[in-house]
Amino acid sequence: MGKRKTQRKNTAMLDSDDDSSSMSSSSTMRSDRLSVSGTEEVEVNKDSLLDEAVDALYEKRGSTREKALASIIEAFNSNLQHQFVEKKFATLLHQCLNSIKKGSSKEISLASHVIGLLALTVGPGDNAREILEESVTPISQASKSGSESSKIASLLECLAIITFVGGIDPEETEKSMQIMWQLVHPKLGSNVVTVKPSAVVITAVVSAWSFLLTTMDGWRLSPKLWQESIAYLSTLLDKDDRSVRIAAGEALAVIFEMGSLEKFAGEAKGPNNGSISEGNKSKEVFSHIQGLRGKILNQVRDLSVEAGGKGSAKKDLNNQRNLFKDVLEFLEDGCCPETSLKIGGDSLQTSAWSQLIQLNFLRHFLGGGFTKHMQENEFLQDVFGFTPKRRNLLGSEHISNSQKRMYKSPNSVISKARTQILNKQRMQSKDRNFGHFAVNVGEDDS
Repeated sequence: MGKRKTQRKNTAMLDSDDDSSSMSSSSTMRSDRLSVSGTEEVEVNKDSLLDEAVDALYEKRGSTREKALASIIEAFNSNLQHQFVEKKFATLLHQCLNSIKKGSSKEISLASHVIGLLALTVGPGDNAREILEESVTPISQASKSGSESSKIASLLECLAIITFVGGIDPEETEKSMQIMWQLVHPKLGSNVVTVKPSAVVITAVVSAWSFLLTTMDGWRLSPKLWQESIAYLSTLLDKDDRSVRIAAGEALAVIFEMGSLEKFAGEAKGPNNGSISEGNKSKEVFSHIQGLRGKILNQVRDLSVEAGGKGSAKKDLNNQRNLFKDVLEFLEDGCCPETSLKIGGDSLQTSAWSQLIQLNFLRHFLGGGFTKHMQENEFLQDVFGFTPKRRNLLGSEHISNSQKRMYKSPNSVISKARTQILNKQRMQSKDRNFGHFAVNVGEDDS
């Protein structure tokens, strides 16, 4: 399997002007406080403003709470608020959960974003576990009530982030993924009323689901889950909305990189010691998988050269073409796209689909705060193996040595050790052309 450097930087990434807009807003905040003399007094002033914002979350007027949440987001984007979180972690978390339970759609979206930022700030540990345990149920309930697409998208992003940081057991990640999946694939029953999800919701579900999939060992997930997800993602490639197609393409790239379709096909074709009817059923499943393979390859090839007109957002056409060119090359030749993203004076490199999907998702979620977090957030640095040349020494020990080893050790038994999983995938890629579309499963034995 080969790797390929690409000039198409970070397919389906956010527009690069987010970081610059963050820098200007952050500088405006700082300029407002230039009258305060001394670094310590500036920090005290920042904390007092955050304290006031948290206090405002108790106000009855919804618009007041919304403004407070927005100011908290701005503060968490401009700086890593470790000292503030140490003092007000529980208060901030539970007030945001109250907003999710009782607030307007806008307030719910803002509160969800604050909770995600809170998880990324505290990093893995007891606090992150508490965030996940306390938030899953309110988020799940809020995502099923109402049909406001932007609210649902914010809730799903939050669920993905808090699971990414606070989840330890694979079952916890699977639970979050199932909550997401049911929004577009509900379990039908006599009391279930299905509402067709919007393109925004579908895109959010698939993106968040794919993000968590990158942390999983695909070999432990059930063949039935793979068959349902792959078939559904294939149908999304034919949708009119370009963002939906891009999200589905990224999800399929991760699935193929994990070798999950090959594993599924091998299990379906494998030796059968049961009845003749069971053997026939296995052959039918294997034939169905092979048909899915061919269909997806043709869909990807068509989307990589689409002339336009299918989908309203013309500016996304190049993103779509570039993505599916990368996916096509990966499926046909086994070449993973290599990307490089400038962060300050440093470069963050990716060489696997899983890494790229994680980077895309986190960059989208953090927006203007992405650069700041990558320069100072040691949890994210460990996730991507990124070490800035000019590390900010203040607050550099917020992750314990044992937690660092959890994310770096290739022998860790904790499935949420992100780096371990990515290293495992890269090791597998050297031994076999995993994810290669033309693996010809079963042809040698037929």
